[in-house]
Amino acid sequence: MMMDLPNRHLHIRFNTLVPDLDADVSKFERLIQGICEAFEIDHAAIDVSIVDDAGMIEVHREFLKKDNTTDVISFDLSDELEPGRTFQLVVNADMAARQGRQRGHTTEAELALYITHGMLHNVGFDDIDEAQARKMHETEDMLLQRYGFGIIYYQDELD
Repeated sequence: MMMDLPNRHLHIRFNTLVPDLDADVSKFERLIQGICEAFEIDHAAIDVSIVDDAGMIEVHREFLKKDNTTDVISFDLSDELEPGRTFQLVVNADMAARQGRQRGHTTEAELALYITHGMLHNVGFDDIDEAQARKMHETEDMLLQRYGFGIIYYQDELD
């Protein structure tokens, strides 16, 4: 799926490699558009692959030399000599389903968290230390609330 917005050149494409995905991809498109707007990204090509555990292990092994699954892997493939940004995200629907059940929310909300997390890494956020992680997770929850997913990361602290 590709989307161009007036006055902005955002190309957002989803490659869903999981049959029977329990999520509305159009909500993820709006979320990505909102993140781009919040961080003043007017020109971007963003590819999001939604994979299962096996697909994530394959990507993790190929690019990070790790033989386990994870929630999201993000790549900033931007070329400083080219206009705009190029991002690629790989998110794990199997892990989102497990984590969503464990944490009491939907697979869709958990996938939205993974997409937001990957996008924030690509715009300069990091979660290397506790202070950076807190700022990143607070920003995630602010964006997720704004785009209709609610508080996801810090939900456990509110219960």
